[in-house]
Amino acid sequence: MSLETDAQGTRLTLDLWHPNCWAIQATADNPGGILAHAVYDSPASGDSGVNSLFTAYGDSETEVEALLEAVDDSPLTDTMRELHTQVDTRRGRTTPGRVSREFFLEHDPSDMICPLLLEHGFVHSSPGRIEGGREYWNVRYAGERSDIEGALEAIREEGDAEVRVERIGTVAAERGAPENVDPLTPAQREAFELARERGYYEWPRESSTRELAAALDVSKTTLLEHLRTAESKLLDP
Repeated sequence: MSLETDAQGTRLTLDLWHPNCWAIQATADNPGGILAHAVYDSPASGDSGVNSLFTAYGDSETEVEALLEAVDDSPLTDTMRELHTQVDTRRGRTTPGRVSREFFLEHDPSDMICPLLLEHGFVHSSPGRIEGGREYWNVRYAGERSDIEGALEAIREEGDAEVRVERIGTVAAERGAPENVDPLTPAQREAFELARERGYYEWPRESSTRELAAALDVSKTTLLEHLRTAESKLLDP
């Protein structure tokens, strides 16, 4: 395994499973997959729920419909609001499947692995991918490399999770920017880097979409589109 030289932290790709996760359950029983983007600021109707943005994808509309139905029927989820459907026939697809559909979902954030990863120092650098009953996360660990195994073991114990490291390497020293920046347009890169700098991907979130949009002098809708597209392009560093 080759490593790049730098001291700004370690990047990893994690392959994991944990119990009581609606996304893992839905993708275990259906083809296609789900991209987990981020938890958004607006609270859900319940005391502990949140609204999050996801993308369901598959090779056909039938696959995506079946996956969304499984998510909606799960006892672990609440209100689902489906957004637009996209059919992408280009070679350089922004999602793994030919058909994708974004959706907002009201759910308990403790059912996802993100809070536990963040609690132990692993910050996701691109959307999580849930497919075939497994989750795949590209994360950064800013602590000492020697502490990584202990942090992963804590996640295994606290989350009753299976965690495997698929890839590990050091973070490039270019302003802490994510790898594979080239596919991004200048507007997408600016939005994504600002979001990272201002703690938008931290848990709990340190900056809102409204604040980021104001800083860039764009609408909130435009900002979210830039972030969604940048996240999708950076899914596989």
